Amino acid sequence: MAALPDLADWLVDSNDALSVSLVSPSKSGLQLVDTFHPKFTYPIFGDDERIFGYKDLKISLRYRANDMRPHVDVTYSKKLIPPAGVEEPTKIRTVLRQGGHLPRVAFLENSDFESSAQQLGDKWSPPGRLHERIDGSDGQYEIWRGSLADEAVMELNRRLQILIPLFIEGGSYIGQSPESDSSNQDLSDADRWTLFSLYRTQKSMDEPNKKSYVFVGYSTVYRFFHFGRSLTPPREGDDWELPEGNLDLATLPCRSRLSQFVILPPFQGKGLGAKLYKSIFRHYHEHKQTYEFTVENPNEEFDDLRDVCDLTYLKTISEFSELKLDSSVVIPRKGPVPKLILGEEKLQNIRQKAKIAPRQFSRVLEMYLMSQLPTSVRSTMAMDDPRPTPTKEDKNLEKLWQLIVKKRLYRHNKEALAQMEPAERIDKLHEAFTGVELEYARLLAAHERFVRHSRGESNGKRKLDDTEPESSSKKARA
Repeated sequence: MAALPDLADWLVDSNDALSVSLVSPSKSGLQLVDTFHPKFTYPIFGDDERIFGYKDLKISLRYRANDMRPHVDVTYSKKLIPPAGVEEPTKIRTVLRQGGHLPRVAFLENSDFESSAQQLGDKWSPPGRLHERIDGSDGQYEIWRGSLADEAVMELNRRLQILIPLFIEGGSYIGQSPESDSSNQDLSDADRWTLFSLYRTQKSMDEPNKKSYVFVGYSTVYRFFHFGRSLTPPREGDDWELPEGNLDLATLPCRSRLSQFVILPPFQGKGLGAKLYKSIFRHYHEHKQTYEFTVENPNEEFDDLRDVCDLTYLKTISEFSELKLDSSVVIPRKGPVPKLILGEEKLQNIRQKAKIAPRQFSRVLEMYLMSQLPTSVRSTMAMDDPRPTPTKEDKNLEKLWQLIVKKRLYRHNKEALAQMEPAERIDKLHEAFTGVELEYARLLAAHERFVRHSRGESNGKRKLDDTEPESSSKKARA
């Protein structure tokens, strides 16, 4: 009886096996732009991110850099012929096709992909309408905007959607419930979705008087109905009735929620994510039907980008930039806490004017007030910088700011804290506060770099980046 093969030798890391490439079409053939690997593949190949049954496996997902038509090519040196009792090798194309991860065009022959690319060349422009032109550190960029109700925009989304689970942890496809195992997608509300695509533009290799496009990243936004006020004024008397339901969604008040946001790895670290976010935010801030602009379950990296951009924007509002801690306040030992901010009565109006969600507005406000604290008591990422001895007034301002943060943290975690003994409650609240304080110190340092970079300044050591985190070798001081 033949010995069973060592099955561990037939397992391949799916993150390493899968590569994504951008290739630019031209009359002379396909030119490689860049190749990169995904961050995650567990939504496609399972929690272990392993593919069974191959040696030297390579899954090449190539995209035409302009219209993002995909093509999948699978190669390997050996494929397991399983003996009795051993599972079959992973059917890679079947997994990608039946899971709805890629459109059918991705599985056509390689010759069709290359010949169609040569025919297309640079005779292509993005679907939708030109939203904005922006300058980058390495050239010109364009943002295009379109509704998923437009079939051309919908097709672009089908080609791009696999990038969501590959680069966003927990990311799911539009119209697909993340809790469901079904690959079916419900796109009946396509008219509520808007897709913003970002491209780098450059001179055509075939026709220098024309330009070609290279896809950089994209974002999607969904509109929810906003229950802020009645659609129509009530009639006289008690005979007012609800609308019949045939209203045009585009005319209704809404809450616009940013749902997906991806910048491809070759284009990260250039400030393009911040430019795209600011352009989208500005669009919905000026959109009369939008009453609030929110973000769906942001990860830590996007949270940083959003915080820096929102702080930068709010500081341009005079009413916000005039806010400061009320140094005359004396905190009583008992009773309610008095107002701690000069101009506190304006906060709600400022938030509504900015169209920023309440919790995000509170966080950015806390960051801003922290930046106004005296150097003697303000947390900083510079461990070795000298700082003056705090005065009594400095310590009072610090205490006021701490109370503002702890008040929000207590409200946000009220149910959990209420179940603890008073001593444990105080410890947990202080622990949470310390974490927030260090996070704000890091974000304020990132904001300072962002402002310097926007002004074209440099620290003489390295290129400034608006989303680059502090080096782990630096210690925070709180």
